Amino acid sequence: MIKEYRTIQEIVSPLMVIKNVEGVTYDELAELELPNGETRRCRVLEVNGDTAVVQLFESAAGINLATSKVRFLGHPLELAVSADMLGRVFSGMGRPIDGGPDILAESHNDINGLPMNPAARDYPNEFIQTGVSTIDGLNTLVRGQKLPIFSGSGLPHAQLAAQIARQAKVLGGSQSNFAVVFAAVGITFEESEYFVQEFNRTGAIDRSVIFSNLADDPAVERIATPRMALTAAEYLAFERDMHVLVIITDITNYAEALREISAARKEVPGRRGYPGYLYTDLATMYERAGRRIGKQGSITMIPILTMPEDDKTHPIPDLTGYITEGQIILSRELHRRGIQPPVDVLPSLSRLKDKGIGSGKTREDHADTMNQLFAAYSSGKDAKELMTILGEGALTQTDLLFAKFAEEFEARYVSQSYDSNRSIEETLSLGWELLKILPVPELKRVRTEYIEKYLPKDAGT
Repeated sequence: MIKEYRTIQEIVSPLMVIKNVEGVTYDELAELELPNGETRRCRVLEVNGDTAVVQLFESAAGINLATSKVRFLGHPLELAVSADMLGRVFSGMGRPIDGGPDILAESHNDINGLPMNPAARDYPNEFIQTGVSTIDGLNTLVRGQKLPIFSGSGLPHAQLAAQIARQAKVLGGSQSNFAVVFAAVGITFEESEYFVQEFNRTGAIDRSVIFSNLADDPAVERIATPRMALTAAEYLAFERDMHVLVIITDITNYAEALREISAARKEVPGRRGYPGYLYTDLATMYERAGRRIGKQGSITMIPILTMPEDDKTHPIPDLTGYITEGQIILSRELHRRGIQPPVDVLPSLSRLKDKGIGSGKTREDHADTMNQLFAAYSSGKDAKELMTILGEGALTQTDLLFAKFAEEFEARYVSQSYDSNRSIEETLSLGWELLKILPVPELKRVRTEYIEKYLPKDAGT
């Protein structure tokens, strides 16, 4: 039997203290009923004896301590899941906002999910094609991987996220078995409309589930939105055997909401005011991605975060880097020069790229081509710096060729329009096309048989 309590003692938005409660548990969902009949949802953050601290998901305005009632529902916050979620747009709390009907739920799943037993994890080793050369060719995304994008304020991470969401696919498999779950956390209305319109324009909406939390929504809703998305992804992956790509933008807004609630609870702050449990909290989200032994489906995650002041040592990118398997870093300098997407190739990294490339997955020459492109681009950037300091006359002919390679590499390989969808074959062939700028003896990281097979015949000697 559900009890109603009229013992609200204090409200410090977004927190509310209720006295004389019985049988209340951590993370339990509750409903607050106002005198006018309006109901608002909240959840239990802390229980101490007969006192419960609950977190409001909506505004605290208009709550009367004496006449408002609280009901504890006996279960945590849940998401109604079914295959009908595909093609739909939801609020950050899982309510349909696209004008369509409510979901006919097959089940109601706890948004906190269940920890994946490490012994039940299957190793990520299958290639996902995003159509973006700097990712597919150099920092390959592998099914079941967590590969974040580190961006900065004003950089076009939204365009890159939309491009990956609509272009990503599993090679050799049915595209009806591939889905995208997109979670927008704390973004503006214009950004939210951009994503929805892009998905509708390209038809990607048919295989997508979108959760949209706007900047003017309550901060506490941002805590729930990524978990709503991951709950939908777990259902599609492990109950519907689909390969799911989860894109979450922006993790920085999520962490800021976490800091705001931590301050309201008067917790001892950690680095830069963020709660000391930020690492653990992020890990509870990131570690829900992966593959399970005995399950056909998988969850691959691309969290996007804007680094405050472009600082990679800031707690949010720093802790994210510890938990995930690499990072794609966007460059402000490349963005100023009109290169799109402005992916900074050299500091970017995919720790699992070697597991998803090669014969039978992409192409036999992929690893060698990737290593040679990295080495040549690095040498070319060094040559351009020397040219700036010493002048062009101080460089050897080979150095000049490497400098030319670096310019061509940025202009043709890194830069592609946000509507350009390159297959892995096109990306690898473009890499060989650029390598012909260099003398063949300088291609020291590529096997001779691959040079003879793939290098264009008009290459330098």
